Amino acid sequence: MHDDPFHAFLPYPPAPVAHAPDGPLSGLSLAVKDIYHVAGYRTGAGCPTWLAESPLHQVTAPCVQMLLDAGARFVGKTHTDELAWSMYGMNAHFGTPVNPAAPDRIPGGSSSGSAVAVAGGLADIAIGSDTGGSVRAPASFCGTWGWRPTHGIIPMAGAMALAPSLDACGIFARDGAVLARTAAVMVADSAPMTAPDLLMPADMLALLQPEARAVWQAGFGDLPARQVAVYPEGVDAAYATFLTAVMADAKETILPFIRRSRMPLVRGIDARADMAEALTPDQITQGRAAREAFARHMDGLLGAQGVLLAPVVHDAPFRLNAPVAVFDSFRHDSQRLLCVAGMARLPQVVFPAGTVDGAPFGLSLIGPRGSDLSLIALARQMARQLQVAA
Repeated sequence: MHDDPFHAFLPYPPAPVAHAPDGPLSGLSLAVKDIYHVAGYRTGAGCPTWLAESPLHQVTAPCVQMLLDAGARFVGKTHTDELAWSMYGMNAHFGTPVNPAAPDRIPGGSSSGSAVAVAGGLADIAIGSDTGGSVRAPASFCGTWGWRPTHGIIPMAGAMALAPSLDACGIFARDGAVLARTAAVMVADSAPMTAPDLLMPADMLALLQPEARAVWQAGFGDLPARQVAVYPEGVDAAYATFLTAVMADAKETILPFIRRSRMPLVRGIDARADMAEALTPDQITQGRAAREAFARHMDGLLGAQGVLLAPVVHDAPFRLNAPVAVFDSFRHDSQRLLCVAGMARLPQVVFPAGTVDGAPFGLSLIGPRGSDLSLIALARQMARQLQVAA
């Protein structure tokens, strides 16, 4: 990518990446988060130490290859937070992509470059990854469409693993039509919805700031939805379970690399690494059991047709010069909402819905496992009513 005014792409030497001359994605450009292998490229994962150990890969990750085989044209690898283990999009080593919709705000991470590439018109489609919200939050912050699929429905082979029980290959798209075309290449609707049962998650809405709640009300408030509670033991208990699930996985995947390589740890990752290392076997066992209980609760709540009219995050993206206290608190506040779909392994579709404090703010739908294509179609229908590109 030669013209990159938003610093979305890594400056790797270009290598030829073949794509099918015809197909359902013919004519669309594709950007790829730099945790996925692309033949002819190194994989840096936002980390100089990881990059230094990376070979030139010979095989492209299957999820990327799906889109190339469908005719999408590769245009570059995009920036990520270091080891995909943050959600602000600010990388101490490689810089921060510029949010095209709000240049003074964070772009969101860890799929920052992918979100920015689509928001800035540099790619029609971009692959990200979503563990704790790394596609959904940047989509909201940058005003794009975003999709976290049903967990496990798209292979994560050929990608850096952070927390495999939560990691998902997610997609950014310039509009709902492109997202629908892309998703149809990648998954089948294994559990289609025929009569969606709309649900208002009252305890999620209670976490929103007033201006964000007004956007939700304008988008979803007039729909015939019945009220439900998402957090059976309270939001703090759910969030604690989520943190344990992530850290337990990271202790097995990323932590050995961090300790073996003795890589320098930036603020944030240092505390997360220590937290993962401190987990005891009993805490891991209890946390994973609590996570499964939450997933069963959500399956029962949604059934085969339930759709949560869900907020994505609690507020607009904060300013790049925000006080340290905001940096320390925003991730926790946002992940109290983002953890729902991830812990329950459910698909979530994000679409632009308005602005909060002058910056983009998205809304979303969370549906049953395997309902991905139906959920995207329903999101497009709702977005059209808001006069969003669907």
